[in-house]
Amino acid sequence: MQQINCDASNCAHNKSGICYSSRVGIGVLNVSSESETCCESFSNRALYRGLINNANSDSQCDCLTCEVENCIHNANAFCNLQSINVSGSSSRTYTQTKCSSFDSKR
Repeated sequence: MQQINCDASNCAHNKSGICYSSRVGIGVLNVSSESETCCESFSNRALYRGLINNANSDSQCDCLTCEVENCIHNANAFCNLQSINVSGSSSRTYTQTKCSSFDSKR
């Protein structure tokens, strides 16, 4: 089980700075910096609170996938870190979030 430390307080999966989505996906295929990544699992709390409260996992992330091919932590589309950091404290959409644990292969 991986831990996602998250400061996207507007996300419905965020409980006290930890993500409780059963599956988290980090997106964008070819990037050169952290600012080009995003958390595809972000769900705006204002819009999805009721739906997410019924679907949230009782534990931390069970599956952390990663589409960022040039990140050194990407192992066949899965993140090999035990914990990552997602930023986006005032995010309203997933594109405003970032994987702060991104580390380029180049």
